[in-house]
Amino acid sequence: MKTFLIAALASVAALASVPASAAEIAVIVKTVNSTYWQNVQKGADAAIKKAGGDYTLTFQGPASESAIADEVNMVENAVNRKVAGIVLAPSDPDALVPAVKKAWEAHIPVIVIDSQLAKGADKYYQSFLSTDNKKAGELCAKALIDKVGTTGKIAVMSYVAGAGSEIGRVGGFTDYIKAHSKLEIVGPFYSQSQMATALNQTTDMLAANPDLKGIFGANEPTAIGMGRALVQSGRAGKVVAVGFDGNTDLQGFVKDGTLQAIAVQGSYQMGEKGIETLMKVLKKEKVEKFVDTGVVLVTKDNIDKPEAKNVLY
Repeated sequence: MKTFLIAALASVAALASVPASAAEIAVIVKTVNSTYWQNVQKGADAAIKKAGGDYTLTFQGPASESAIADEVNMVENAVNRKVAGIVLAPSDPDALVPAVKKAWEAHIPVIVIDSQLAKGADKYYQSFLSTDNKKAGELCAKALIDKVGTTGKIAVMSYVAGAGSEIGRVGGFTDYIKAHSKLEIVGPFYSQSQMATALNQTTDMLAANPDLKGIFGANEPTAIGMGRALVQSGRAGKVVAVGFDGNTDLQGFVKDGTLQAIAVQGSYQMGEKGIETLMKVLKKEKVEKFVDTGVVLVTKDNIDKPEAKNVLY
């Protein structure tokens, strides 16, 4: 690690004489078609302005979170452009490793945000900034148990199977449910982070399970689709629902009682701290290997309070 850090910093110093590309910081996320990732961009933009200097920021992501090959290409292209550094939210823990390794071999520092890369890949990046997804999943499970009790049937509406955040989040949720209740879990169903898919899956699942007591939507598009299905089926407020992330649609569902709670990540903070951490690496300053960017459980009781407003978007 020390050897790489020295090499990376030497490389950055050497690249400083190269005009345009050396000053580019590439932020590459899972998709640009989500307010969650757009909020990450806002944080990154703010941090790059604050940093000053000659750095410019580019922001990219595929059309959808399931377009993993497109994201791999974006990272490889950034390496080929000889960018000064990369902030990356990997859509797949395994598929992105070779591309991140190429950055490491090219002495380009990488800060990983939101989702973990596969075990053993930590030598290829300098820091990982994320919600502790396992703890966040447990928080959602506890909120659901508090409302539905410890017996009956609940459903899990998930997004992309195998994504690092999904493994921690849904794993933490289901493990907590199994350890602290006798609730039967239906699913998980995978929406591929497509709202329309989540809506259709939830509609079908609700029709097949008239006795359902609770439901968990594990990311923004999935939770929105889930909420809309509850409204359209007339089950809003009758089935206890907990979602994840905090855009205006989900805030509306909390306010009108469709969702009882949403777990909201510090997405703005992820973008902001991702850039700040990369800048520290470029200045040869020490950085932590893992930074927990936090999560807040937002309910009707606290949605207008500062703790919630600081993370909602």
